[in-house]
Amino acid sequence: MRHSLIVVALILCGVAHAGDAPTDPRVLQPMDVFGLEWADAPELSPDGRSVVYQRHWFDVMKDRKRANLWIVDADGRRNRPLTSGAANDGGVAWSPDGKRLAYVAEADGKAQIFVRWIDTGESAAITHLTQGPRALSWSPDGKQIAFVARVPAESEPLAKLPTPPKGAEWSPPPKLVDRVIYRIDGAGYVDPAYTHVFVVSSDGGAPRQVTRGKYNVNGQPAWTRDGRALIVSSNLADDWEYEPLESELYRVDLDGGEPQRLTRRKGPDANPVISADGKRVAWLGFDDNGKPYQGSHVYVMDVAGGKPRALTADFDYDADGLAWDGSAALVFHYDDHGKTKIGRVGADGGKVQVLADDLGGTAMGRPYGGGAMSVAAGAVAYTRGTEYRPADVALIARGGKPRSLTAFNDTLLGHKTLGKVEEITVKSSADGRDVQAWIVTPPNFDAKKKYPLLLEIHGGPFANYGPRFAPETQLYAAAGYVVVYANPRGSTSYGTEFANLIDDAYPGQDYDDLISVVDGVIARGYVDDKNLFVTGGSGGGVLTAWIVGHTDRFRAAVVAKPVINWYSFVLTSDFYTVFSRYWFSAQPWEAPEAYIKRSPITYVGNVKTPTMMIVGEVDHRTPIGEAEQFYQALKLRRVDTALVRIPTASHDINERPANMIAQVLNTIGWFERYRDGKRDKKD
Repeated sequence: MRHSLIVVALILCGVAHAGDAPTDPRVLQPMDVFGLEWADAPELSPDGRSVVYQRHWFDVMKDRKRANLWIVDADGRRNRPLTSGAANDGGVAWSPDGKRLAYVAEADGKAQIFVRWIDTGESAAITHLTQGPRALSWSPDGKQIAFVARVPAESEPLAKLPTPPKGAEWSPPPKLVDRVIYRIDGAGYVDPAYTHVFVVSSDGGAPRQVTRGKYNVNGQPAWTRDGRALIVSSNLADDWEYEPLESELYRVDLDGGEPQRLTRRKGPDANPVISADGKRVAWLGFDDNGKPYQGSHVYVMDVAGGKPRALTADFDYDADGLAWDGSAALVFHYDDHGKTKIGRVGADGGKVQVLADDLGGTAMGRPYGGGAMSVAAGAVAYTRGTEYRPADVALIARGGKPRSLTAFNDTLLGHKTLGKVEEITVKSSADGRDVQAWIVTPPNFDAKKKYPLLLEIHGGPFANYGPRFAPETQLYAAAGYVVVYANPRGSTSYGTEFANLIDDAYPGQDYDDLISVVDGVIARGYVDDKNLFVTGGSGGGVLTAWIVGHTDRFRAAVVAKPVINWYSFVLTSDFYTVFSRYWFSAQPWEAPEAYIKRSPITYVGNVKTPTMMIVGEVDHRTPIGEAEQFYQALKLRRVDTALVRIPTASHDINERPANMIAQVLNTIGWFERYRDGKRDKKD
């Protein structure tokens, strides 16, 4: 573990005090984060008798997430490893006969496709690619594997530079940027390329490129049952770069020829899956109406052609993770009031049957949704999480109830006293709407005592929190804070109308929702209302900065990776084609007043609350300049402030566990500085 990173970050704030972090071994400690394990990406064998899954863990020496492949029998017995070491193995796909397993792993520093023979346990790399493969899909006869990989784009330089003299040390040549999307958070500035479909023999050999052109193929290809074609999602229009949500389904024949368009409408058509009998294709999509939030529905049509049917047109939740249950039904997951549920709908429509309501446990940080599932032989394997445990592997047999097959964290967390998670609902002062929230009380909580309150706000803003295990909120609770988190208007899992209440009004009455939640917790009698604190990241950072510009109730605030100025954000973020088009009704130069009105920087003159910023130095989603604007404005106003910069971190600060710990400890340290209104003396 990089202990120096945490220590340096704390020293930056002048708050490196031993009392800032919990020290009781019976409660969750910062270093316990490195002991957590969780399951992801379960894949059922075709006969439903075993599940292969990713077993994730944190490498304490390299400060990285790792993943190995494990296999467990459907009855929970014989849980054993398939791969090992400091790796990131994944992308699992079973062969149709269940005798082989394809997956992606590293070989000689490059990601390659491996095949494992189940009967012998032998594995071999069947590719030698220069670009990493993903989205593996076996052909029905098991002889080929389709996958998607980047193909570098050919480009001509604007100028031919002179050749430097032998031995000269010239600066690197300039790089020409002319693509619409030229940098991506987590990847940085990317070389121009297109993602295309390839096929390779399952016995190995040279891959063959199937699609070509100046466009991208999105997601996993789906084989037709005769093995002669693939159905893919793409946007082949000339202006595809300016249509970030648009895509259609195409049939691509392996023997060549132009892609055959299967769908025609404005909006995305993605994630195609073929029924067991090969007669129908199902997919996810929606009719694009320009609103910032639009939930996906399940569609189906005959592979041979015909009119698409929306099976969930009257189902007001966002469908995801689509899979066929044979040929008669489809299984998908969706968020409903802060919980992620697994639903099943008939292939001809009908009421959605709920199979489980606890999919999740893979968002290792804050209590977001996240998880995966697979369907085979009438059973569903999925990642099962609770408010007190990260994801384990669970299975639902046909007609049965969910049951867990693993229990990774019982040894670590079973001997810890965790903060209790309690659901509450309050009425918003804005319009009386119900706002769902959760309280995490400190371990060994005593309702007769008074505790400081920490409001933690989710990002997105089109996302949701729920009763899910979250190391960050548990660490705050272990430090003695009553933690409250909520789903204000704009949050998902409450239907389209609730999410789009913030259309052209964000931030706005979501502020009232959050303050109403705080008041509701204070009314319970165990909160010290002189010690209220607030923090949030990304969209939560926006709302935190907005809060301190509109009230002085909070003793201190921590604004993480925020948007401070919508005008500058829209023109510097990596996904600027989405934000400028779907989050505002006009471009910044066309309606600057709309951007200014909704920007926290506009209200910085009102801020009296000591406010610290935390940001990743290579964040391309909400670039560091956003936090620096607020920091410098507060400095000019002589308001107590600080800026914590996390080296090498992108927008996903907690991608590295030491960064997660650093963010939590810095936040606690900043709040402890201002507890009871008393400031520590600066060094």
